[in-house]
Amino acid sequence: MTTTSSPPFVLPTAQAQTSIDRAAILHSGNAGVIVERVGQLRAEFRSEARQFARELSEYLNTNYAGIITVFVYEETFGTKDRLHWLMHLKSLHAYETLIEMGSRDAGWRDIIMRQRIDPARGGGTWDRMFLDGDLHETVLIPSAFGMYGTSDETPDSVRTTEGAATFTVPTAQLQTDVPVEDQLNSATCGILMHRTGELRYEFRAEGRAFARALCESWNRVLAGHATIYLYEEAFGRSDRIHHFIHLKSLSSYYTLMGVRAMSDPATREVFTRQWIPEEKGGGGWERMFVQSSLSDLSLTPQHWGMYATKTER
Repeated sequence: MTTTSSPPFVLPTAQAQTSIDRAAILHSGNAGVIVERVGQLRAEFRSEARQFARELSEYLNTNYAGIITVFVYEETFGTKDRLHWLMHLKSLHAYETLIEMGSRDAGWRDIIMRQRIDPARGGGTWDRMFLDGDLHETVLIPSAFGMYGTSDETPDSVRTTEGAATFTVPTAQLQTDVPVEDQLNSATCGILMHRTGELRYEFRAEGRAFARALCESWNRVLAGHATIYLYEEAFGRSDRIHHFIHLKSLSSYYTLMGVRAMSDPATREVFTRQWIPEEKGGGGWERMFVQSSLSDLSLTPQHWGMYATKTER
């Protein structure tokens, strides 16, 4: 029996955006810092801007391998023509290395200064492609016990050198006991859900303990379908936490819904536990967050062919 229907489209994961060896890729699981840069494209330059974003990302990936890996994402259901770069850095030390690009890297300067818009449409470089004042960044670091009162003892990640204490941030893939090879991350997932929530100051420690317990509970039961990591804002709003929920595909969301609905004892216990001590009034997780601060955003890895960027790679 023959059919004229097309085979189902398999969405490329973000790791397909780069030519570097997959073992050299930094991603949400093994990076020490993630810088999320968000910008709104002008609709008339949506194709040129996406090509610029991908070209700049790949230049960084290939010329600064081991220091930074950059992937580009689209909002799945959110604001159209809004791009998200996830810049995965080895550490804040690595960011200092990148600062030198502006004056010393001729290849980077060429990409930034190149005329990318057809003269018939007014000409111009990358700056004409984005809405003025709309580019912004959020710096995220993996959450670690010992931060913000989550531990009563000094954690092993604190080192004292020459009288000064230094915190070594464990990578996010160490937040779970699911084997690394079974974890999904920003390089291998089909959809990345970004969940944010703002904790009330009085419950900042309890809220983080709940968030980590929820991650581990879901990671175990969703292994193969989803992996969840927890991050803190390094320089942004205090006590706003971020979950990256890495789904194998968009349809994996149904599996996530199933976990929410089923009566798995371990998962149910996390949601029903009284996390807040009696001296603070007692209560469960719902008291920990500022009302209406929980929000989800779904991100799809950008791929050639989306929004008329290119028909083939």
